Amino acid sequence: MTNRLSPARVRFAPSPTGSIHLGSARTALFNYLLARQTGGQFILRIEDTDRKRLVEGAEQEIYEGLHWMGLQWDEGPDIGGPCEPYRQSERKEIYQEYGRKLVEMGAGYYCFCTADRLAKVREEQQRRKESPHYDGTCRLLDPDEAAKRVATGEKHVIRFKMPREGTTTVTDHLRGDIIFENKHLDDYILMKSDGFALYHLAASIDDHLMGITHVIRGSEWLPTFSLHALIHRAFGWQEPTWCHLSVFLKPSGKGKMSKRDAVELRNDGNSFFLKDLESLGYLPNAVVNWVALMGWSFDDHSEFFTLPDLVEKFSIDKLNPAPAAINFTKFDHFNGLHIRSLSADELASRLVPYFERAGIQADRETLVKIAPIIRERMVTLDEAPELAGFFFKAEVTPEPTDLIAKGLTATQSAEAARKSYEVLATLPEITAENAEPPMRALVETLGWSLGQVFGILRVAVTGQKVSPPLFESMAIIGRDKVLARIQTAIDLLEKMV
Repeated sequence: MTNRLSPARVRFAPSPTGSIHLGSARTALFNYLLARQTGGQFILRIEDTDRKRLVEGAEQEIYEGLHWMGLQWDEGPDIGGPCEPYRQSERKEIYQEYGRKLVEMGAGYYCFCTADRLAKVREEQQRRKESPHYDGTCRLLDPDEAAKRVATGEKHVIRFKMPREGTTTVTDHLRGDIIFENKHLDDYILMKSDGFALYHLAASIDDHLMGITHVIRGSEWLPTFSLHALIHRAFGWQEPTWCHLSVFLKPSGKGKMSKRDAVELRNDGNSFFLKDLESLGYLPNAVVNWVALMGWSFDDHSEFFTLPDLVEKFSIDKLNPAPAAINFTKFDHFNGLHIRSLSADELASRLVPYFERAGIQADRETLVKIAPIIRERMVTLDEAPELAGFFFKAEVTPEPTDLIAKGLTATQSAEAARKSYEVLATLPEITAENAEPPMRALVETLGWSLGQVFGILRVAVTGQKVSPPLFESMAIIGRDKVLARIQTAIDLLEKMV
């Protein structure tokens, strides 16, 4: 499809302060889709100015998570680009320069208030039942006096001088105009005393210098949206198209989803974190499909999308700001759809690590054979070893009581097993085509039900009550091994007679 939008330069700017979660994954995806759809650039920027919260290995996890989803960036810390460096910790001098410019222009000011003083101010405000805010003491300082104090090395921060009267109007692509009452706006700190910029300043400067056309980010930035717009306006920069995505709600639909809810999700066998989803047996395409539809839709009926589909069909005009509850049942549904869309060869490749983790040596040739018959029964890839591990065992040992069909005695079940052995032993090889008809004829002769006889046979051959299609499974296991397993079942049943 031809897109008339100009090439977009977008950025995904995570903080390496922990595991990348589904909310971040969706933000990255929507930025990526807009860039690819418009022939623009997708930039990865690491926002690591909060040095106290950095987690070792988190940056590498970001790279791995995005690659697993199939997202590749055009510029970033690991590959460079025309706007490098792409780690904010390496851009400290740039931010300091622009921080000083804000002060010189009168849009910012130096603040020398100590932590003790600010704590007392907050206590007083709380006592008066006011919302905490800076009281503006240093805003009233003579600029020349403040500059001298900075020159002598006095500890300070830089605050933004917010307007005090009237209103500030900002425009969100999803929500339209948002109006802030200026009297409620705080003089936020932009530069800390250690010389590191806070997100508000660093992100604004980087977005301008990197030519970002669209800022697609989480709705947690809506409360400080006015500040970011005012920083742009103070410098006379063109604002990007702002787009704050919908909030993720807990699966119950009550309350915003957060990292703190991760423990409860894990107890239910789910996870909010990208790194866990692969081990839980989810496909990256299913993750992409699922998170794309939490806050966006193509129409009122389409639900199956691959990444190329989304590149073609995505539109920020169809994003929805309404909160989206995380629905893991729907996630399982999408994962099943994407498993069934895989070729036998591709599914076999994806199953290998799950069998290895279960301690099962699964040869690729057999995996390719079983992939088509287990594909329809799988919701997650990690189910495969339990469902199909019997294919790779030299022998199976069923629970003797499982071999007794419902409504039959041990004697009758043993007879069904012996007769089945006799029928299958006459075949030069076992295939679904040549084994099922004579076995159905046997069931009619015996006068019992298909469920009873085939159930005995299933437990005997696979060692389990639930398995892939019986005769297709027997064909893959092979005649000799099938007969040996049935004989073992006969022996077990005869001991119970």
